[in-house]
Amino acid sequence: QVQLVESGGGLVQAGGSLRLSCAASGSISGFNTMGWYRQPPGKQRELVATFTSGGSTNYADSVKGRFAISRDNAKNTVYLQMNNLKPDDTAVYYCAAVTIRGSSWRYWGQGTQVTVSS
Repeated sequence: QVQLVESGGGLVQAGGSLRLSCAASGSISGFNTMGWYRQPPGKQRELVATFTSGGSTNYADSVKGRFAISRDNAKNTVYLQMNNLKPDDTAVYYCAAVTIRGSSWRYWGQGTQVTVSS
C-alpha cells in the first residue's frame, strides 16, 4: 500500500503561482500514470493533468499553457506547477496514481486546498 501526501496549497491572488507536491510513501517508478485531479466547491472532481511512465503528459483544456506536471521517480514525488492562477482554479487538488496501464486510479491523496482570490 502506498500513501500519497499533497502539500503546497494555499491562498494566492489571481495571476499568482503555486507549486503542489505529492510525496509517495513508496516507489512510484513502476506506476503507469500519476495525475492531479481537482474538485471545485459544489462541483464534480475533474482531471487536471497526467504524466505517464513513458513521459507523456496531458492537460485539461482549462489549464493548458498555465499548469505543468512533472514527475521525479528518484524522489517518489509528483509536482504541479500552477501559473497565472484564476479564481476558477479554486478547488481541492488531489494526487492520484494508476499502477497498471488500463486499470483505474488506485491510490489517492487526501487533498490540498488552493484558493485564488480576485
